[in-house]
Amino acid sequence: MGVGSGRVNSASPVSTAADETFSASRWTKGNLWFPTRIVVSPLRVSRVKKRLFGSNEESISISQVASVKISTGVFWSDIVIESTGGTDPITSHGHRKADALRIRDLVESFQAAARR
Repeated sequence: MGVGSGRVNSASPVSTAADETFSASRWTKGNLWFPTRIVVSPLRVSRVKKRLFGSNEESISISQVASVKISTGVFWSDIVIESTGGTDPITSHGHRKADALRIRDLVESFQAAARR
């Protein structure tokens, strides 16, 4: 895997085996020191952006995800996850195309499982 990209285990203290974390590439804007992470679990999708002191985290419940949009460039993909509740979407830049597709597939499978 490339530098700063790919799936890693979730660092959340309440993570489950079903959680998957995807890190943006360090070679993209805003990700050099603290790459953005997208964490997908059966309950929510979270965007975690670390800072020098602390971190920012946004999350949307799986049941509230309206759409997952992927914009693929030459090297990296941008992801926009919109909610049905009218809140701001979760956006992240600099993910590998395979990771972006996996995020979309996980969200769709968790939503389908919740409907059963």
